[in-house]
Amino acid sequence: MRHLPTRTTRTCHRGLIGALLAGLLCTAGTTVPAAAAPPAPASAPRAGNGLALTPPMGFNNWNSTHCRAEFNESMVKGIADIFVEKGLKDAGYQYVNLDDCWAKPQRNADGELEADPQRFPNGIKAVADYVHSKGLKIGIYTSAGTKTCDSVGLPGALGHEYSDARQFADWGIDYLKYDNCNNQGVDAKERYTTMRDALAATGRPIVYSICEWGENKPWEWAGELGNLWRTTGDINDSWGSMLSIMKQNLPLAAAAGPGHWNDPDMLEVGNGGMTDTEYRTHFSMWSVMAAPLLIGSDLRTAGPETFEILSNHEVVAVDQDPLGKQGTVLSSTDGRWVVTKEMRDGSRVVALFNETGSAQRISTTAEAAGLPKATAYTMRDLWGHTTYNTAGRVSATVPAHGTVLLRIAAAGNWAAHPPAVELGLDGSPLIEAGRTAALTTTVTDLGRTPAAKVSATLTGPAGWQVTAVSPTGAPALPTGRALTTRWQVTAPAGTATGTYDLTLTARYRSPAGTRVRSSVPFQAHVVVVPPAGDSYLSDLPRLSATNGWGPVEQDTSNGESKAGDGNPITIGGTVFAKGLGVHADSAVEFYTGGVCDAVTAQVGVDDEKETRGTVAFEVRADGRKVASTGVLTQAMPAQSLSADVRGAQVVRLVVTDGGDGTDSDHADWADLRITC
Repeated sequence: MRHLPTRTTRTCHRGLIGALLAGLLCTAGTTVPAAAAPPAPASAPRAGNGLALTPPMGFNNWNSTHCRAEFNESMVKGIADIFVEKGLKDAGYQYVNLDDCWAKPQRNADGELEADPQRFPNGIKAVADYVHSKGLKIGIYTSAGTKTCDSVGLPGALGHEYSDARQFADWGIDYLKYDNCNNQGVDAKERYTTMRDALAATGRPIVYSICEWGENKPWEWAGELGNLWRTTGDINDSWGSMLSIMKQNLPLAAAAGPGHWNDPDMLEVGNGGMTDTEYRTHFSMWSVMAAPLLIGSDLRTAGPETFEILSNHEVVAVDQDPLGKQGTVLSSTDGRWVVTKEMRDGSRVVALFNETGSAQRISTTAEAAGLPKATAYTMRDLWGHTTYNTAGRVSATVPAHGTVLLRIAAAGNWAAHPPAVELGLDGSPLIEAGRTAALTTTVTDLGRTPAAKVSATLTGPAGWQVTAVSPTGAPALPTGRALTTRWQVTAPAGTATGTYDLTLTARYRSPAGTRVRSSVPFQAHVVVVPPAGDSYLSDLPRLSATNGWGPVEQDTSNGESKAGDGNPITIGGTVFAKGLGVHADSAVEFYTGGVCDAVTAQVGVDDEKETRGTVAFEVRADGRKVASTGVLTQAMPAQSLSADVRGAQVVRLVVTDGGDGTDSDHADWADLRITC
């Protein structure tokens, strides 16, 4: 995560707001400034300010620029222009928000904040006026501490809440992100209550975003203070980070509703660390969770696919539904997630989300999703923008790391739409180069009406042989019936190990004669059997790898940002030459082909994290847990781990966060060996 300056331990006794007003000194040596005397508010502060009745949508610069020089007045104005030009404003995005580093390092002689003259030569009000001229709104950032989170130490608002809130209002600010750094150990609810009252005293409608990283369970108390509250640490542009944050946020649905939202942090869509499939999952799941949609990519350089994802009106409508329900989990067995969200019009949105590294069949029913029993239902594919009918089954084969997002209703016009079909694949997609693999595909009618003139086609990369050995067509498929086709697939000898796409396509007609084409990609993995004897597993090709921060590192610790930025693997003072450096939550898979016997390693938290980091390790063989540790801390020496993997086709190495979040969870699989 974005590692923040160490927060000073609270060493002095402090009352509530009155103690802050007195400006007491802490023995840690930091003076908490006295708060300006609050003006008498026109009315008592309210639990709700009437704002953000749907989750806020907009932009925040942090994920794409951090504090680099490119974050400046020109960029902010340019983002406002792009909102209008690219249709983002029409899609519902309205806030253009500044994050850390907009201010000068010191307050002026009157104790007021001033904009950095290099970044914002015309001041914040001029930028706000420009953003407002576009019909948009503007947000700003500060911290509920003596300084913000940037290493320079820009002035925070602790002790200056009323004067800072007044400045923000005078500048025309519409949204405040209030961070948690350098908080001097003052009670979180106390600090965030003071700013709530200060904002209310200005009389200006300002959306209040509480950013205390979920440390004090804000979902239990922040609904009386703010419009949204962070439920986790910072996101980063990786599948592992996004997945970890999603899992932390999903169980908190009961806390969300109009005017008060769980905030799993900003969007990473378009920043380049994930695939487009993964970004569509990111956007789908944030929308199902009724999360704020704050774009975190640099829209000045974003490609068309990024804008296509961000401006999908049908997915945005899921997030912005005025009923304000956050989606809830129906099931999550073996990484096959079903999440459903109730909509104001009585329909249900169902997300079929595949956490795993290979295509998976995921299914539920319309009734399980909360709809009344009916003869049939309409089912709208929100990424495919196509409507079908279903007899009640809601099912799809979902690509690795993908999400199928469906909106289902018990509507009377279901017969006007073609039947839904499910495309499936049976058999292992693990293929050894030069050897023929047998695969079986299915095309199943899920609709209440029959599918006619059904055909199936399976295609692979250039040079691959894909041959059908059973019929590829059927004259008609009634409800629940399937066309099953067997195939022989051969990757040419010498094909490099890695992931390749096979695509199954079905063509059929509805009873009214409408031609329908549906396809789904399957990932085939070209693999090699590990060599006989004892090998370092870190030297063998991986089937898949997900990591909480940065890439999985070979023979070094995890550096969090890019490949090769780690250090020598070191646990308890012992340096190891070989292994894998990861960051929780992490999973790394290897093909073992049923010929290996054991995996051994020395595991622990890397010394580079000093006193921080708690993790747990486990080894899985074809999905079965065959070895695990308890929670390990940075203070512990390396622990020996041994796993029996006899007969397994795939071995999976997993690191979890130890149950306390992923801060500083640098985990090492040191001296990692496999015996085959």
